Amino acid sequence: MSPFFHAYPLARAALFSMDAERAHELTLDLLQKSYDCRLSRRLLTQRPALPRTLMGLALRNPVGLAAGLDKNGAHIDALGQLGFGFIEVGTVTPRAQAGNPKPRMFRLPRAQALINRMGFNNLGLEAFIANVQRSEWRRQGGILGLNIGKNADTPIERAIDDYLAGLTAVAPHADYVTVNISSPNTQGLRSLQSHDALARLLSALQACRDAIADQSGRRVPLAVKIAPDLGVDEIDAIAQALPRYGIDGVIATNTTVSRDAVRGLPYEDETGGLSGPPVHALSLAVIERLRHHLGQDLAIIGVGGISSGQQAIEKIQAGADAVQLYTGLIYQGPKLVTECVQTLARTP
Repeated sequence: MSPFFHAYPLARAALFSMDAERAHELTLDLLQKSYDCRLSRRLLTQRPALPRTLMGLALRNPVGLAAGLDKNGAHIDALGQLGFGFIEVGTVTPRAQAGNPKPRMFRLPRAQALINRMGFNNLGLEAFIANVQRSEWRRQGGILGLNIGKNADTPIERAIDDYLAGLTAVAPHADYVTVNISSPNTQGLRSLQSHDALARLLSALQACRDAIADQSGRRVPLAVKIAPDLGVDEIDAIAQALPRYGIDGVIATNTTVSRDAVRGLPYEDETGGLSGPPVHALSLAVIERLRHHLGQDLAIIGVGGISSGQQAIEKIQAGADAVQLYTGLIYQGPKLVTECVQTLARTP
């Protein structure tokens, strides 16, 4: 592991002294500059190995980067140097949009958590795909997931149009595509998880993916990202629908709208999705329920609240095939990637 990663707590103190979104942008900018310099790139590179297969894809290790950190796919190669076995970027919408008004990201350090209401801020499909095409990650053997969503001003009854546009555009450039229907920050989006709406969406995506496969000769795996706030009956209905429509994986879970775990902390009343350790137990419950119904035939990626190697193990023990990190990176730094891989390697 690079010694620079052990120095992250010093950098974190400086970053936490500024606005959370500004710190996020600055971190990506500094990471990119470090990657662009050949000397610092070598010093910062880590590649922990623990080969796994996910949705038919060969991973270097089962610890991935969750969507949301690099919404525009502008830093794929730089992030790849941190040791991830796979990287997911987005969420991208068909048209560029600014997202929700600022401020829209808040730290809750006592809980090592974040609240965000970003609202799918991104530059749109054209810029996103151009960034993905420029990256070397896939050409060097890395696995890349592209996460698609709907524009905020697209009526919910026309959401399928946005998802089909997204799938059609990104499929040629993705190792897998994630359908994000669980962000709490786009009005009405989570209603797409309901039984009838989900069936219509998945049926349309299945037909679109089949048409793309007929033309290209390549079937891109599809994953669906769901919320941690679903009831038991809702989870069961989703578990029944996913294999019916040929979905290859499920990402469990997105951020939560619950504030039970952060009562009394600053920013608890801010709207948006809560991420970090408060989501871990919620995510585990969803993973366990899904695995119970799905058996071993459909991949589960566990995400939400991983801030240690032990929590990565708990996701796998609950039934996940791989895990993803986001908020834990903000608090623990890049060493968390290697810690998770090494801990998983030591666990039978």
